[in-house]
Amino acid sequence: MTDVRPTAAEAADTEALRETIAAELLAARARTAALTDCVEDHDLTAQHSPLMSPLVWDLAHVGNQEELWLLRNVGGRDPMHPEIDPLYDAFQHSRAERPGLPLLPPSEARVYAGDVRGRVLDLLSASPLEGAPLLDAGFAFGMIAQHEQQHDETMLITHQLRKGEPVLAAPPPPPAPTDAVGLPAEVLVPAGPFTMGTDIEPWALDNERPAHVVDLPAFRLDTTPVTNGAYLRFIADGGYDEPRWWTQEGWAHRQHAGLTAPLFWRHEDGQWLRRRFGVLEPVPLDEPVLHVSWYEADAYARWAGRRLPTEAEWEKAARHDPATDRSRRYPWGDESPGQEHANLGQRHLRPAPAGSYPAGRSPHGARQLMGDVWEWTASDFLPYPGFRAWPYKEYSEVFFGPEYKVLRGGSFAVAPVACRGTFRNWDYPIRRQIFSGFRTAADDPETD
Repeated sequence: MTDVRPTAAEAADTEALRETIAAELLAARARTAALTDCVEDHDLTAQHSPLMSPLVWDLAHVGNQEELWLLRNVGGRDPMHPEIDPLYDAFQHSRAERPGLPLLPPSEARVYAGDVRGRVLDLLSASPLEGAPLLDAGFAFGMIAQHEQQHDETMLITHQLRKGEPVLAAPPPPPAPTDAVGLPAEVLVPAGPFTMGTDIEPWALDNERPAHVVDLPAFRLDTTPVTNGAYLRFIADGGYDEPRWWTQEGWAHRQHAGLTAPLFWRHEDGQWLRRRFGVLEPVPLDEPVLHVSWYEADAYARWAGRRLPTEAEWEKAARHDPATDRSRRYPWGDESPGQEHANLGQRHLRPAPAGSYPAGRSPHGARQLMGDVWEWTASDFLPYPGFRAWPYKEYSEVFFGPEYKVLRGGSFAVAPVACRGTFRNWDYPIRRQIFSGFRTAADDPETD
């Protein structure tokens, strides 16, 4: 009989993976607790915007999804409270409807999510982390850690929309390095093929797969995201009042919604101010602009004589290493993000100044491609060639189409576990409550 017991090295690798998974799950839950324990119950059950769920819905939803995928699908356990499943199914009830549902009150939601987590950690300790697609490399556990961190970002957006006294605090990001002033305005990304997407990232979600080769002409990309100072020049030049900079749909939306500046900005006594997590402050000129829609980003790019990068251009600029002709996990290499690489994980409650994190620059010289702000691209959210929905089509497949635009790179609110060079985000082009900014691109005139 063949001995199929794992070797000592394999057992050590499995144990290390268990520790990584447990750390990611615990980090996500600590952040969830921080975002929900800082307000009273009436704030948790209130709907602070029809665009967002009550915070208490997110709290129980992350527990319900964890129970569904890990305890039931992986562990084969019976449902703990099957009667609540429809309440926390994101496809059964719109966000606007959720306050009227018989949701678990805050105390019960906390107990439920905590009970699920305790059972999941017990399951993890006994799991072989292999032998089935959901178990291989701990995928299902990684998916749930990412899912909770994504809802933590959603809850942080709700905090930004919430009225009232500030309840969140974090130190400011470090000042920009001394070389930020002398950076070139743009970088050149040479023509040629690169590998987009992934087949090897163990916790990559279905829309990031499969890896495929894309051949692009040369293009130029902003070295940093567009700043508040640059965006103010667009406003001062009448950018919001000139239809020629806007698409037909964008101009119609600008007029209907009365857009005159990024969300949360206002002009008082000759000064531009912004509201940030309950604090009113002057708009910092050197930070990447935040809370702009795709329509606004596209209009700015046209005004500047440029355009938004395509999704493929963004990924090539972020991942392709011309020295080795391979695609990296991150702009700086394959190692996981450190504090020197990017502004991630809600470590700071704002973007870092443009030109920050030189250790995180891409091989082509672009900075801040990870963290700080989600970056709008010109591309619709569509499947890659050979796409296969997995483990459920509602994660990506139902959203494919021209009504959604792709965002890349992650914001200061994104956790490292849910951020990598292949990660794709998407939203409607009117959305502004999200932590969205952009950078512009242009064809390389020397290759035209």
